[in-house]
Amino acid sequence: MGVEYLAESPEQFSKRLNLPFKNYFLLTRALTHRSYLNENRDAIEDNERLEFLGDAVLDFIVADWLYNNYPEKPEGDLTRLRAALVHTDQLADFAIQLGLGQALRLGKGEIQAGGRERPTLLCDAFEALVGALYLHGGIAAVNDVIFPMLQDVMGVIFKNHLDEDTKSRLQEWAQGHGFPSPKYILIAELGPDHSKTFEMEVIIGKEAYGRGVGSSKQIAEKAAAKEALKILGVLEFN
Repeated sequence: MGVEYLAESPEQFSKRLNLPFKNYFLLTRALTHRSYLNENRDAIEDNERLEFLGDAVLDFIVADWLYNNYPEKPEGDLTRLRAALVHTDQLADFAIQLGLGQALRLGKGEIQAGGRERPTLLCDAFEALVGALYLHGGIAAVNDVIFPMLQDVMGVIFKNHLDEDTKSRLQEWAQGHGFPSPKYILIAELGPDHSKTFEMEVIIGKEAYGRGVGSSKQIAEKAAAKEALKILGVLEFN
């Protein structure tokens, strides 16, 4: 019952990716969404418990990988990188790379609603797959699958996530070095009302650390904070 709704069986999925499963009980559970369980009496359990386990395993695996591969990064940077790597959209991207959606056991309604492409569902299924890999082969089995994926995506992560909230990072730097919170001062406001440009300067204590320009004060403040972080050596120049 329900086989016609599977684009790929657990066995086919495992063999295509050369996964280490010797039997497919855990993998089948990892690929079973609760919508399938509700419609098919042959299904024993959905993937939510494995998702819970996989979420915790991923946090550890990613933290371990970052710690060992980026020994120069401070704790704050490692925390941001880990958050970016285990974010829902990123885990959904990992699932897409594996072609996980085509192997999911979904109910008819979920399939018709586009469940095979839904980011949250793919993210949950990826976490469940990690949980199944861990139970089957331990940390080493998870590492074999996850580490190459982490390596491949790090360039994009650095570009898109590491410095996305420069104001918070500058605030953390100031507090960590015993300085008062940064203050942002409007230096210039140019152009007509419908197309203004703002220039902001960031002050820490009594010293100016950076300036930034943008189409809003907030954008200019972030640019000023980014320049300050570069001057302080927290961010690299590019």
